[in-house]
Formats: sequence, structure tokens, C-alpha cells
Amino acid sequence: MEIDLESEMKLSRRELRMLLLHEFRLGLKATRNICGTMGKDVLSIRTAQHWFHRFKNGNFELDDLPHTERSLEVDMDLLKQLIEQDPRLTTRCLAERLRCSHITVETHLHELGKTWKYGVWIPHELSLIQLQQRVDACMELITSHRNYQWLHNLITGDEK
Repeated sequence: MEIDLESEMKLSRRELRMLLLHEFRLGLKATRNICGTMGKDVLSIRTAQHWFHRFKNGNFELDDLPHTERSLEVDMDLLKQLIEQDPRLTTRCLAERLRCSHITVETHLHELGKTWKYGVWIPHELSLIQLQQRVDACMELITSHRNYQWLHNLITGDEK
């Protein structure tokens, strides 16, 4: 019977943790045997170290710890309203008001096209008025350079 080592075996997290517990009880290093037989991409060294640390502390529970019951969904209208009222609100403050994680709030704000600049949530893209103001400022600088020789009046200092 031939075994195809090239084919990847799909293991659940619990099965991987059972293998890690077996390795731990044998007194072996974190991932040598598992990565050698299952493939290097099956398990990271940091994950194995985390589980070995738990086993060393006497915690042999293989299931995930319960997560907080925070919502991944956000009322987008309420989020827009809060940002319009006070654009200086942080993601953590918004998350507290919306009862979700701050990462969820940040993700939804980026979906709305908002970015955090100078302590304020602003639109990521410029409005037509802002674009026109920038073009006008550039044109004024270009034309003033032609009319006024400001470079010749620049004062520089030297050690001498």
C-alpha cells in the first residue's frame, strides 16, 4: 500500500490539538513530528508553543475558549449619524456605543470611505470642491513663480 505524502490532510483544530497533547505527553518538541508528517503549513510554531504552554500549566481543555458575545454587524445609519455628530470619536468609543468590537467599527468606517487623519474621521476621497481648491492653489503657485522671482530673494545663511 502506497501513501501519497504530497496530498494534504485536512485536520480540524481539535484533532491538531490532540496531536499536540500527545507530543507534549511524550516530552517532544512542539511541532517537529506533526509538521514532518502533515506538512509545514498545517501548524505554526507560535500556535504549538501556545498550546504547549497551556498544557504545561495544567490546562488540557482542547476546545476553544468562549468568545465575547459582541456583534459583527453594525447599524450603518447609526454609525454615520454618530460620525457626523462628532467626527473625533475613536473606534473604541464608537464600539462602546454600538456594542460591538472596535475592529468591526473600523472595518465599517473604511467601507463608508472614512479614514482617520489628525484625530478626525474624514472622507477618504476628496470632494469636487476640495479638488478644485487644490487645483486653484497649484495654479496660483505656478503663476506667482512666473511673475515674481521669489527664489532670488531667498535669504540663506552660512557659517562664514
